[in-house]
Amino acid sequence: MESTSLKRRAFVKGTASALALASFPELGAAVTPVIRLEWQAFKSTPHYASFLNAVRTMKGVTNANSPTSWQYWVNVHLNYCPHAEPYFMAWHRGYIYYLEQQLKSTSGDTGLTLPYWDYYTYPVIPSEFTDTASGNPLYVSRQNTNVYQALDLSPFASTVVNMQRGTKNAFETKLENAPHNPVHDIIGSYMGDISTAPIDPIFYLHHCNIDRLWNAWELRSTSKVPAASNSYWNGSFTYASGLTMAKSKTRTVAGLGYDYANDTMPKTLPPQAQRGGIVRVQAQISAISGRPPVGNFTSSPGRSISSTRRSLGGAKGVRLGNASVSALIALSSSNATSLKDTLAVSPAASPGDSLETPQAVAPGKASFRFVKLVLDGIALSAAAQNGGFFYNVYVNLPATGDVDSVKADHFVGTVGAFEISTMKHHRMNMLSYDVTEQLARGGLGNGGQIVVSFVRISGLNSPSGDAVSVDEVRVELGTDAP
Repeated sequence: MESTSLKRRAFVKGTASALALASFPELGAAVTPVIRLEWQAFKSTPHYASFLNAVRTMKGVTNANSPTSWQYWVNVHLNYCPHAEPYFMAWHRGYIYYLEQQLKSTSGDTGLTLPYWDYYTYPVIPSEFTDTASGNPLYVSRQNTNVYQALDLSPFASTVVNMQRGTKNAFETKLENAPHNPVHDIIGSYMGDISTAPIDPIFYLHHCNIDRLWNAWELRSTSKVPAASNSYWNGSFTYASGLTMAKSKTRTVAGLGYDYANDTMPKTLPPQAQRGGIVRVQAQISAISGRPPVGNFTSSPGRSISSTRRSLGGAKGVRLGNASVSALIALSSSNATSLKDTLAVSPAASPGDSLETPQAVAPGKASFRFVKLVLDGIALSAAAQNGGFFYNVYVNLPATGDVDSVKADHFVGTVGAFEISTMKHHRMNMLSYDVTEQLARGGLGNGGQIVVSFVRISGLNSPSGDAVSVDEVRVELGTDAP
């Protein structure tokens, strides 16, 4: 198979002279911000026809090296997008801005804006995207169209005040963990794989909504975004040869000259009633009560992984299927002490607001500052390739009680087809989650044990049998931020 780096070089070389930015407006030049509308309002405007025409026209262009083609923008995302790392939100803000400019150019409609899909209000994919009528440019095959199970309110809690990944209660991390990733997972098919996700037009409305949610969070008075003068905003993002954007332009929507019709964060999950009918989603059929049973997995010892990582112990041969399951990781007394020492100095577990001001490391102590949950040697079964499911991952859930009621204190992230495809795209064979905050809040389990739980969430269409295999689930100490 051709390597990603070779594909990227060919893409960059082929687009060096093809990209014509003359028709794109000067970044942030607009005096009055243009307003992006939610799909239900957008489709009643004259720009709806322009949007359909632009998508249809771009899909008809076969030269993938031309920015006038749909595949060009699929390749931009594949070749340059950051996931599970800093600037996930900022890079995508610039990406959908440039795509929006291309839609304007292709349609000839200068008033066209990219609409967003507010799934916190309308959790079912709009019917215009599921209409199988011949010639509908918005239709692609999907595993599921109801994304209720993917939604989460935890990124918008009052305690989530820091933006940067690696800080305590980091908004970027929480928003990517949910709803971003599980929306990809539940829809599945094209959306369930990072290499094909932008083929589905709903991808752009999804990311437009993610951008809107970030903007709504930024507007809250208690939210802490690195100042414009902070070095965090130095440099630029690359989208293709000749197509870059200063990171500072993506700090706020004002920097790119647009705003959203709705600038408020969701406060509730959508009701079951949708368009006059009752939509039964599996997440609502019965509450998940208590921690899933512990599976019979082989323990792995603590050991050095690298000069910057140390394993505290793990569980080997974890298989994830239709049932939820937990893996127990027993810590030796010395490893339990090392974990406590790390939690005492980590900026992700302290009241501090910045990675630049961690507590001092005590003399003689290792310079570990973060705790990671690592799923090493993770693979997707052939039956699960199209997605339609995911697993909510937790640490140290209570043995009994409603899981949803304590989710905020134990939830780590999700794992599904999209996350695994992203891992492979970055040429890795493991997924890593920062669990510093969760362990600092809840402490160690009985006898220094850590219990990792995988709660299966299935869409109405989802695979049966083994879906994910993990060679080793382990807890590591690390010296650096994620």
